[in-house]
Amino acid sequence: MRKYTTRSAKETMMLAGKLASEFTHGGVLALVGKLGAGKTVFVKGLAKGLGIKHLVQSPTFILMNVYPVKKRPFNKLVHVDCYRLDNAQDLHNIGLDEYLRDKKALVAIEWAEKIRSMLPPHTVTVRIETTGKNERRIMMDSF
Repeated sequence: MRKYTTRSAKETMMLAGKLASEFTHGGVLALVGKLGAGKTVFVKGLAKGLGIKHLVQSPTFILMNVYPVKKRPFNKLVHVDCYRLDNAQDLHNIGLDEYLRDKKALVAIEWAEKIRSMLPPHTVTVRIETTGKNERRIMMDSF
């Protein structure tokens, strides 16, 4: 397990941006943490590190956003937010199953603990804990 400490949202974004270079193929990231821990900030940094120019916002009310990725072995970042999810069927209805199997997709799921049974093997868990006003502890499974 890898452990990091960041002291601002900017540092969290920079860390995620650096980690983006380690994704040489698609996969699934399960982002876990309390409300306001920095899950969306982490995804914004990941997107920036992947060269995504679009404004990345949490898809809380629409559940999922898909962003094109260029110059990588995978071609899309799929950002999912399960915070307001009523049931996993909602994700089936919008096609998450297909993205979870898509080798050309990197899928980042906020509140992933709500859909634990849907997550494929080898999902990387990113646990974000608030340890101070702006300080975060970020723990990741190995790649």
